[in-house]
Amino acid sequence: MKNIFLLSLVLLLASCDKFLDIQPTGKVIARTGEEYRALLTGAYDEFPNDRSLSTLRTDEMFLDKTDLTPNDYNTYFDIWVWNDATPSETTASFNWMHFYHPIYIASYIIEKEGEIEEASPADVSQLVGEAYMLRAYSYFILVNLYGKPYTKCNPTTDLGVPLMVSADVEAVLERSTVEQVYQQILSDIDMAKQYLNVDKWEDDFKYRFNKISADALLARVCLYMGRWQESLDASKAVIAAYPELEDITTTGYTMPDNYKSKEAIVCLERVMPVAYKSIGYPDKNFITSIVTGDLRKNRYFKAKTSQVYDLLKGGTNDTRSTFRSAEFYLTAAEAAARLGDLNEAIDHMTPIVNNRYLAARRTPTINAMKAMTQDQLIDAILESRRIELCFEGHRWFDLRRTTQQSITKKYGDDETYILEEGDSRYTILIPKEAISANPLLAQ
Repeated sequence: MKNIFLLSLVLLLASCDKFLDIQPTGKVIARTGEEYRALLTGAYDEFPNDRSLSTLRTDEMFLDKTDLTPNDYNTYFDIWVWNDATPSETTASFNWMHFYHPIYIASYIIEKEGEIEEASPADVSQLVGEAYMLRAYSYFILVNLYGKPYTKCNPTTDLGVPLMVSADVEAVLERSTVEQVYQQILSDIDMAKQYLNVDKWEDDFKYRFNKISADALLARVCLYMGRWQESLDASKAVIAAYPELEDITTTGYTMPDNYKSKEAIVCLERVMPVAYKSIGYPDKNFITSIVTGDLRKNRYFKAKTSQVYDLLKGGTNDTRSTFRSAEFYLTAAEAAARLGDLNEAIDHMTPIVNNRYLAARRTPTINAMKAMTQDQLIDAILESRRIELCFEGHRWFDLRRTTQQSITKKYGDDETYILEEGDSRYTILIPKEAISANPLLAQ
């Protein structure tokens, strides 16, 4: 990706002596629009890839006992088998502080809006809008890792994550409820809509939030909350701005998870970095379940042997995707189906089918959908979503918000691990070091 962060990060580092005066309180002082932009770029740069790491907890990937290296076993095995209570000391951690630092930077920029010098009103507005989006998106990931799913709990009483909406490094925070966190996310999205003014960024700056990204996040948040009409309306706004899909039925297409894809809206997070992609293989049962004529089976995966497939998504610096257009066709379809408007749901599924299926299978696939009941159509949409967005960090969150199905994993011939339906391990434990640092963080 021509290293999308390099230019701004170099500016940030080269300018440290000039403007990053870190006071004893830990507060950062910036003055000009360029300096505030560098601060925000640094926050973008350290944004975690935890959605990709969550793939290990799903039914998408299996680990081969004969291939797994000792280092990868020590780093990732406990995540794969949901051993959150007694993991190895070498087990990789889901991030906590690496979300709260971008939240702090975003809050700081929001508070300093009126003090930013040497920048046009439009540039200041865009900068502040991105800060609201970065804070909202950070909380969205956090609450979906460490809080119970909104539709599977009592959001007014069940605990989410601490809310920090001011740049106060001395604050000692308690966990807010799931409802309070979601309301803060919605509030930040609403504020972002009032500030964002860049319709589309050039490729090298697609890690930044743009104007339509507020509707994109709103569509996803409302889907997770079960607010179907709002999710549908926001999804349709995204589709109107980004209607194009990659046609994988032809040659010369770009992989949809690539930041240069015509589907790309925001490309902040890396899709399956090499460190995650190399430790296992796509689950064979998942791949073989993809129906004949659905070309995603051959475009997203490649048979290595009769039993093993390689994943063609992810693994490079170019594969970055936070929001892309296909997600919102699927979200609109699901929301419409849950509202009982099956015809509209099928209308939103039709472009997916036309751009993913062999020509001979398109009409039969759509006709089959027309014959489905509401529940059957919802299941079909969720299955297409599973295939389309596989290994892009959606599966764990989708499992949490929908069926929370039982998952069985076998490691070699003699080890079996089971995540029961509705298992408490569908919610990740807050890191012990975070609780040690702040005892107010009840587990």
